[in-house]
Amino acid sequence: MAEIRTYAVEDERDGMRLDRFLAEQDNTLSRSYVQSLIKEKAVSVNGKSCKKCSAPLRSGDEIMLTLPDLKEPDIEPEDMPLSILYEDADFLIVDKPKGLTVHPAPGHMTGTLVNGILAYCGSELSGINGVTRPGIVHRIDKNTTGALIICKNDSAHRIIAEQLKEHSITRRYRGIVCGNIAQDSGTIEGNIGRNPLDRKKMAIVKEGGKSAVTHYRVLEHFRDFCYCEFELETGRTHQIRVHMASIGHPLLGDDVYGKGNSRFRTEGQTLHAMTIGFSHPTTGRYVEYSAPLPEYFTHILHALREGH
Repeated sequence: MAEIRTYAVEDERDGMRLDRFLAEQDNTLSRSYVQSLIKEKAVSVNGKSCKKCSAPLRSGDEIMLTLPDLKEPDIEPEDMPLSILYEDADFLIVDKPKGLTVHPAPGHMTGTLVNGILAYCGSELSGINGVTRPGIVHRIDKNTTGALIICKNDSAHRIIAEQLKEHSITRRYRGIVCGNIAQDSGTIEGNIGRNPLDRKKMAIVKEGGKSAVTHYRVLEHFRDFCYCEFELETGRTHQIRVHMASIGHPLLGDDVYGKGNSRFRTEGQTLHAMTIGFSHPTTGRYVEYSAPLPEYFTHILHALREGH
């Protein structure tokens, strides 16, 4: 059954192109895909079909987008080593390694955490996010390591998802950033949305985007780097990476928002989702789980402490 999504144009988006507006509403929709939907008469403005991608919108306009039926792919279980930090009848906490994508996507349907979780849990997973994301209530980037919640039933999924929406979940990360931060602690605020110059990147944007707040604390200073702890109030795509790059201190090894290559072989950003805490979906008690720093991360810290 086709999915219908509706949007209202706010004052700050007055005059924005139709295709850009829709692409910014949901970062799962690329601008090129939105443009194809517009040309296929799948978009209406104030009840009238619109085929012009560049059509300017006005404050108060009502947009309706019809997403066509998609054939749901078969996701195959795959045996793989999993580091399980905790498990009960409602959820499990997985320590995701570096280089592992969380869920399948077009052109990349195998070798993901979801494939491994299907082999481990079988059909005992929540189905709210569809067949490509069973059990997945939140994500971390491919090259970010650490604690991830996997929900086993729809009830637990809904309760934890609501806590995510309300920003009541504790999320603390550890990371190594480039340069020496002048202040030992601080808060970075700035709406995050698609980079208007490169749709594959996120950026702090003046118009649109979603509010994002990151608190940082320097744990150790080194000559050219800082070891930091980050606590998120929000959980936007690439939030820590974008925010730290915005103040001139990108994460070590970040090949999207920083220089990427360094004397350390990092395979992407040096970022670890260390601690996650939330109210248990059944008992209501606050629970917290932590993933130990991965070996590559501790090796870099050792080298920095030794002055290498």
